[in-house]
Amino acid sequence: MQKKRVNKMLTPAGENLPEIPWNVYPRPKMRRNSFLTLNGKWKFGVKDKGGENVFDSEILVPFPPESILSGIDKVFPEDKTRVYCRDFFIPKGFNKGRIILHFGAVDQIARVFVNGVLVVEHTGGYTPFSADVTDYIRDENQIVVEVNDYLSNFILPYGKQTAKPHGMWYTPVSGIWQTVWLESVPTEYIKSVKTDCNGEKIKIIIDGVKNAKLSLNTPNGKIVKNTENGIFEFTIEEPIFWSPENPYLYDFTVTTQCDHVYSYFAIRTLEVKTVNGIKRLCLNGKPYFFHGLLDQGYFSDGLFLPATPETYGEEILKVKALGFNTLRKHIKIEPQIFYYECDRKGIIVWQDMINNGPYNFFSDTPLPTLGFIKKKDKRIHNNKAQREAFLSTMEKTVELLKEHPSICYWTIFNEGWGQFESEKAYEALKALDKTRFIDTTSGWFKCGNSDVESKHVYFKKIKIKPADKPVVVSEFGGSAYIDYEHVYNPEKAHGYGQSRTRERFVENTRKLYKEQIIPAIEKGLCGAIYTQVSDIEDETNGLFTYDRRVDKILPEEFKDISDAIKTQIEKV
Repeated sequence: MQKKRVNKMLTPAGENLPEIPWNVYPRPKMRRNSFLTLNGKWKFGVKDKGGENVFDSEILVPFPPESILSGIDKVFPEDKTRVYCRDFFIPKGFNKGRIILHFGAVDQIARVFVNGVLVVEHTGGYTPFSADVTDYIRDENQIVVEVNDYLSNFILPYGKQTAKPHGMWYTPVSGIWQTVWLESVPTEYIKSVKTDCNGEKIKIIIDGVKNAKLSLNTPNGKIVKNTENGIFEFTIEEPIFWSPENPYLYDFTVTTQCDHVYSYFAIRTLEVKTVNGIKRLCLNGKPYFFHGLLDQGYFSDGLFLPATPETYGEEILKVKALGFNTLRKHIKIEPQIFYYECDRKGIIVWQDMINNGPYNFFSDTPLPTLGFIKKKDKRIHNNKAQREAFLSTMEKTVELLKEHPSICYWTIFNEGWGQFESEKAYEALKALDKTRFIDTTSGWFKCGNSDVESKHVYFKKIKIKPADKPVVVSEFGGSAYIDYEHVYNPEKAHGYGQSRTRERFVENTRKLYKEQIIPAIEKGLCGAIYTQVSDIEDETNGLFTYDRRVDKILPEEFKDISDAIKTQIEKV
């Protein structure tokens, strides 16, 4: 089934792909000097369930087969199994004792064979997995990956993918869509590095070994510690607090007799305070306005994945040049490199959990838009497997991402999609992470257990009243401008209110912030997330076009608005 696309659009980075794309170390939070990428050209095919593998095409991994950059550019029926095959060998000197095969993400159900042996099965399209393949490695090796992707049962989290793209639902993604790589480790090796930063008091916990040495660089000199129980505890004098304005990272290494890993941490605090009678979200002890954009992480040529990892850092700097300090990562988990770029370049992330369960247009969109915002969610979406899958993925998401200081805020349910027992979901997430703000029901529906009162405001004016919780507008818009030279589908392009020219779009956007957002800060507004970073397929309400070739608004046209927001929050 060929995917319908009116315009095939390459991003600038997608025009000249290297032979081996994404050939960078994929796990910046725990890096060691051992990396062998398996990205590049693989054999590819589709088959019926239980059928023989047939490889009649070539695909460029790690781009999903639905994307232009993959070389396939097709959407396949969900009853078909995607199959990948690649031969590889291990370079001399690479094997230090054990060899680990890693997958950044494969959507949705994967079975991995090395030299004919099933080495790992994994379910879940957004989280990494790995397997120790040492015992199956030979001089010449072959890896085969079989993938099935079932969108129609709504059990596994799927985000905004749909078999029939339209409106705010986009082209589905399947198969391998993040880096495939090998690393070699000694027989006894460091399996994880976890940090717990409470102001100047630091705890670092390593798993897999007990005896280790830590070396940490600080502006006041080097800290060296040894441990015999896998735990380092120490105090940093005159700590430097992380913020978008000063994204300071403390680099450190952990060394054992045989292993050596690099990592980093940052020090920052998040809390709710009452300031002049109003509940405020505070960063590092002071009220902070989270001035952000909705970031869905879609690209015209790679879909879930940009053409190059450098694209993330470049886009973050463009967003910061406009004065924004926050990205709401909307219903998607990115590769680890994205969060690393946010950590080191200094932008806050509001991270969504990925929805599952069926979407009901009538009850999840028109009714709440008209003001029906009470939702009794104890009995809805009551499929046991669906609920367990959501909570399991939430736990895996926190475990994967909580080491990144840029993440300051978790969103559990968005606009009622798949929502169930929201108060219990809040308690479950709070047990996993007490250090960040939690938005239990972002959008229309109120929830008693939530750290914020979270509103989505479209098609009406933003009105803020002080509440018993900090108030955020976690989505709002906005206007839209269609650049017909850089639009995905001219016949179906839409937005929240069209601006006929780019100049009019700039004027409307500035007016929205000047008349509604800035005045609301004094009344208690703590954050606002504008929809959105870029156009996506039929949606044309981005600040950048889908192909990232046109900036619809320039820093000199908006930076004064961002400066006024900063000045306003400093007055409260």
